[in-house]
Amino acid sequence: MAMLWKFMRVAKYSKTALSPKVRVRGIPTHSRHSSSKSVPSDFAASAPCSNTVELLGKSYPQDDYSNVTEKILSKVGKNLHNRKHHPLWLIKEQVKEHFYKHYLGRRGTPLFSVYDGLSPVVTVQQNFDSLLIPQNHASRRKEDNYYLNRDHMLRAHTSAHQWDLIHSGLDAFLAVGDVYRRDTIDNTHYPVFHQMEGVRLFSCHELFSSIKDGEGLQLFEQGHRTAHKQECHTMEAVRLVEFNLKQVLTKLMTHIFGDGLQVRWVDCYFPFTHPSFEMEINFQGEWMEVLGCGVMEQQLVNSAGAQDKIGWAFGLGLERLAMILYDIPDIRLFWSEDERFLKQFIGPHIWQKIKFQPLSRYPPLINDISFWLPSETYCQNDFYDLVRTIGGDLIEKVVLLDEFAHPKKRMASGKRLWIPSLCLLVGCWCEEAGK
Repeated sequence: MAMLWKFMRVAKYSKTALSPKVRVRGIPTHSRHSSSKSVPSDFAASAPCSNTVELLGKSYPQDDYSNVTEKILSKVGKNLHNRKHHPLWLIKEQVKEHFYKHYLGRRGTPLFSVYDGLSPVVTVQQNFDSLLIPQNHASRRKEDNYYLNRDHMLRAHTSAHQWDLIHSGLDAFLAVGDVYRRDTIDNTHYPVFHQMEGVRLFSCHELFSSIKDGEGLQLFEQGHRTAHKQECHTMEAVRLVEFNLKQVLTKLMTHIFGDGLQVRWVDCYFPFTHPSFEMEINFQGEWMEVLGCGVMEQQLVNSAGAQDKIGWAFGLGLERLAMILYDIPDIRLFWSEDERFLKQFIGPHIWQKIKFQPLSRYPPLINDISFWLPSETYCQNDFYDLVRTIGGDLIEKVVLLDEFAHPKKRMASGKRLWIPSLCLLVGCWCEEAGK
């Protein structure tokens, strides 16, 4: 019990106010800020506890699917990728500048358009159905997503905008934004992170015009799906699209990380591309996965109104690239308002070499807690949301140490929490100890 008390005392000093853009009706006063009071075990799964959530100027009625927490709502509208000199902004600007400079249209203007202000609230149809994700696919689970209700959610990926942007007539674009997924607590996972989506479509002429004697080549055929192509694509078309995709991404990563970069491609599966690949780079002697990509499923392209074109798509995480490039050890730091962190990324240009300097020399505090699981519907992400709601970004990592099955079939869990010892936190503990 003492361990639990210590954890709650730490949480007392991690209050997070809601963003001015977010208003939640019906939240009791004692639930609006983290405190040392006890919190119901189902708080993370049911909060906010009203009938309506108002977000970005719109109202969303809640239902049995609603599971977004007040802590997560407070992150909506922060748009770290658009804050000048923020490390995520630097990565976005580097990628954008590379595409603007190296890929031009017929009139000498940038071929790729960039969209970095699209609303993170999307429909379930946009996030899943438009991308051909099956109804029973694991990625749709409430345990892994933040739903406003059965019809609306916080986007789980920037791919949610692919269909709409293609349907609007775009052939080449980059979409950047914050995405939301319920996840574990450690130094590389956070429930809000930032992605960049890239899409390029080709007409028959665009794809084959540079090929000698390519006049007779076609994009489509009535064939069979194999590991290397879709049933409707010709092998010639797929080979050229795949070559262009890998060439574009290799040039991008080499531009960011430097000449001589080693790259390898790993076959994988995504519902909305085939064939699909993950790109890995060898950085400082270690192979790291940096993005996923592939040839777009033609069914998706056709449904968006581009039946006469074939294309590729990729998605990358801005935090992932920034942590590698700037040697940032903890994903929570991207949300820091500490000037000691932010000032490190202010420079004369976006390509300045920067190596992150740690802010604290104190070791973490570790607390162990145990508790009865509240119900059969409990999932670990419910507990992670509860920890983030109470402890905020003070909590560095949560690890399951042990599970105990009671003879009457109840189960208890033992969790270990890492709490960084910031100077302010140490002072608060000393004050409490003195009492």
